[in-house]
Amino acid sequence: MSQFKIAVVVGSLRKDSFNRKLALALAHLAPADFTFEHLEIGDLPLYNQDDDGNQAASVKRLKTEISAAQGLLFITPEYNRSFPGVLKNAIDHASRPYGQSAWGGKPAGVIGVSVGAIGTALAQQHLRNVLAYLDVPTLGQPEAFIQNKDDLFDDKGHIGNEATKKFLQTWVDKYVAWVKTHNG
Repeated sequence: MSQFKIAVVVGSLRKDSFNRKLALALAHLAPADFTFEHLEIGDLPLYNQDDDGNQAASVKRLKTEISAAQGLLFITPEYNRSFPGVLKNAIDHASRPYGQSAWGGKPAGVIGVSVGAIGTALAQQHLRNVLAYLDVPTLGQPEAFIQNKDDLFDDKGHIGNEATKKFLQTWVDKYVAWVKTHNG
């Protein structure tokens, strides 16, 4: 395969989201044969199993975009020691109705940034548990719990701190290899 499309799911709707910035910065570290498509999750209705037989257009769009991707990248903040409800809502919609999940078998990476000292460690662990159930092979190592500091992003949106950039380049390289292994 010459080109890999990655479906990027950012678990924050905030306009100036650190995690959205991280998603954009990570794309700059990826090789040219990887493209990143940011999926819209803010327009999804609240999940209701009664709607499984008649999914909203936004849900059908999300499932189509996931199905067209060769990999997944989840970038999540941490809210109350877990991942945000808007992300869980998107996961639930795209996994339903039962037996018609768009997620299954897609290789994924999980990462996030927060102002806290342990970054998004607990949110990532909760998310990994959900993804395991959905048969999403998720990169285990290296884990990346990024703390947002003043020099994390430069004025162009790239990673501004050299040590962090080097660490994240290693993470991206491992993620790229993970996706290629699962698409070989």
